[in-house]
Amino acid sequence: MFAGGCSGMTHTGEPKESRETAVLFSAGLDSAVLVADEARRGVVHPLYVSVGLAWEAAEVAMAERLLSAPVYVGRVGVLQRLQFTMRDVYPPAHWAIRGTPPAYDTPDEDVYLTGRNLVLLAKAGTWCAQQRVPRIVLGPLAGNPFPDARPEFFVAMAEALSLGLDWPVEIEAPYRDLHKEQVIQRGVELGVPFELTLSCMSPRERGASGASGSSAPFVHCGACSKCRERQQAFAAAGVTDPTPYAASHHDHEGTKARRHEEHR
Repeated sequence: MFAGGCSGMTHTGEPKESRETAVLFSAGLDSAVLVADEARRGVVHPLYVSVGLAWEAAEVAMAERLLSAPVYVGRVGVLQRLQFTMRDVYPPAHWAIRGTPPAYDTPDEDVYLTGRNLVLLAKAGTWCAQQRVPRIVLGPLAGNPFPDARPEFFVAMAEALSLGLDWPVEIEAPYRDLHKEQVIQRGVELGVPFELTLSCMSPRERGASGASGSSAPFVHCGACSKCRERQQAFAAAGVTDPTPYAASHHDHEGTKARRHEEHR
């Protein structure tokens, strides 16, 4: 039931027949491109699963603004907001609850959220069974180091959901062989408005930081590891980054230099 690689095409190179698909959608760069990609082949239901993390209100606001862009209108349904709290599992001091994300130059492993895809897929699968939607798509990329982004996990989860819900559920991760810069390039081809996407764990309300140049209600902090990953991906893709950041790369480098001097 899991289909890896860049699926959505038959062996002859023709698009698969139109069908309904639920996409786990966060307004992030990857899921924004994924929704636009899937919308070329059928009706898409974007699902946002809130679990109680600090940045979710900003993501929802951005998601609703993003889905009104022309690339989505007509083939993408309204945002479905679901809830499945993790605040009774993650302690109050957890960085994702407090809203204090790992710093700019920290590794991907530092942003691991235990059970993240397990929870999202359980909720999405139940919604799909209720609505008779046969397919769930999500957007982990190449190099994802987390255990719940492995192909064998998606196979097992699809089987468990299909058995437990008595409804056949497919789970696909069509970008798992792509890097973020390749996703950006695909998004350019599709016309995705990157300035309305949000890939930040500490977003700021627009105007609070003095950042400008975007119609988005929130801006990226520019200081967390997700912002660094985003900046590097645009550079690697050879695409101008339209993202307003509250802190620039020069600010970050200056802060690192000051800390280095303080510890000498």
